[in-house]
Amino acid sequence: MEKILVSRCLLGHKVRYDGGSYAPPGLLERWQGEGRVLALCPEVAGGLSTPRPPAEINGGQGAQVLDGEARVSSATGEDVSAAFIAGAQQALALVAAHGIRLALLKANSPSCANLVTYDGSFSATKVSGEGVTAAALRRAGVVVFNETQLAELAAALTALEAN
Repeated sequence: MEKILVSRCLLGHKVRYDGGSYAPPGLLERWQGEGRVLALCPEVAGGLSTPRPPAEINGGQGAQVLDGEARVSSATGEDVSAAFIAGAQQALALVAAHGIRLALLKANSPSCANLVTYDGSFSATKVSGEGVTAAALRRAGVVVFNETQLAELAAALTALEAN
């Protein structure tokens, strides 16, 4: 049975930077019941507290943070790149240990975004790109989806299990 790495906030865990969560109903509940879900909040796994100041990637996207070419800064100016990289490493460890090929991560997050992140100016301006953990997972061959792509994730899961 295929396992899916899922952002803890999408499972209702109050781990978001603001202490909140977001739990879309339906498929996630079924997948949890089937024992498919492995939960992780990369930011908390990397050592950040809840709640915490919001953070954004400055000077690039997740891949550049992994390569040391950009950094993740909190709204208070603290460089939190090391925590984001540590969280990505935790995600990669789960992928390796459980043979995970699919992930469902939180959209827009500096850790988890797979399509769009904030531009680093804390002005709510979004740009195309991906978060640190999403970039690390993609490099490892994991296909990353966000909570608006549940149908696409379900199709990918069906396709993987048909082979």
